[in-house]
Amino acid sequence: MTAAPAAARARRGTGRRRLLRWVFLLVVLAPVVYLAATFAAVWRAAHRDGARPAEAIVVLGAAQYDGRPSPALKARLDHVIELWAKDNSAAVVVTGGKQPGDRFTEATASATYLRAHGIPNDKILREVNGRSSFQSLADSAAFLKRRGLTRVVLVSDAYHAARIEGIAEEVGLDASVSPTPATRETAHAGRYAKETLAVAAARIVGFRRAAGLSNRVRDPDATG
Repeated sequence: MTAAPAAARARRGTGRRRLLRWVFLLVVLAPVVYLAATFAAVWRAAHRDGARPAEAIVVLGAAQYDGRPSPALKARLDHVIELWAKDNSAAVVVTGGKQPGDRFTEATASATYLRAHGIPNDKILREVNGRSSFQSLADSAAFLKRRGLTRVVLVSDAYHAARIEGIAEEVGLDASVSPTPATRETAHAGRYAKETLAVAAARIVGFRRAAGLSNRVRDPDATG
């Protein structure tokens, strides 16, 4: 009389343990699989050149030293010059504000360098408030869309490509990324790990929220 209920309880216990094992595996493996897939996306974006005819070339800012581009920024600007030589109908958007104590914004240093290398001043638009990639691209998108320009090529370091492409899509730009060639091979593993975490988080909560910005996009003077 007691054998059947005991066997049933044993089966129920076995079923619960099996369910718990599957739940544990899903909890542990799902984030690992998600991060691995995101890393693969970051890596692919870094090693893909999305250069194409565009209405604007947008270069992400980097450090400048009293008006002179840092090596990282210079590499990006040199790549912009190469792209613009192939499609000199495109506007060039330089981005980036300044740190406390700086005399020049990253955008101003970039514009000066590009003018010295043959890009006309009337082709250069400036985003001068950006303190993050999201802010720079959101502000740039605001004045580009006002001009009816949405098809863009983004220029930055290779490991940065997946994130800025995601940001551009979120702010309404039709973007591809042409990374600076040297950075496709020189970025160390830590850079890719950091970008993987950033992109993984942003794909869940949104790039704006991940960047810690409010929903209001400022509309700066594009030529300031």
